[in-house]
Amino acid sequence: MIEQIPADFDCKSCGACCSYSSEWPRFSTEDEAKLDRIPTQFVAGDESGMLCDGARCAALVGVVGKATTCSIYEIRPDVCRACMPGGNDCLMARRKFFPPDATLASERQRAA
Repeated sequence: MIEQIPADFDCKSCGACCSYSSEWPRFSTEDEAKLDRIPTQFVAGDESGMLCDGARCAALVGVVGKATTCSIYEIRPDVCRACMPGGNDCLMARRKFFPPDATLASERQRAA
């Protein structure tokens, strides 16, 4: 069973957004100068977005749900910057990796 991520939205202990989908880290609003700063080993072959291993961004380092970091954080693309902790995209990614624990939910309902 995967541990549930705490609601404090500590991105360094999550990483779900960087492992959600190979279709998500797509370049859209970056200008050429920004894109040129991203090392080529992290860019998809068709240059449409970040290179992924399955659904996981190649720039993500660490274990999702334990400890993660972005190896290109300072120059990450706009799509990554737009995913805000606790925002809709963040919550969608977290639900994929850390589904609510049904046991805890039913105990909370009984206590209410």
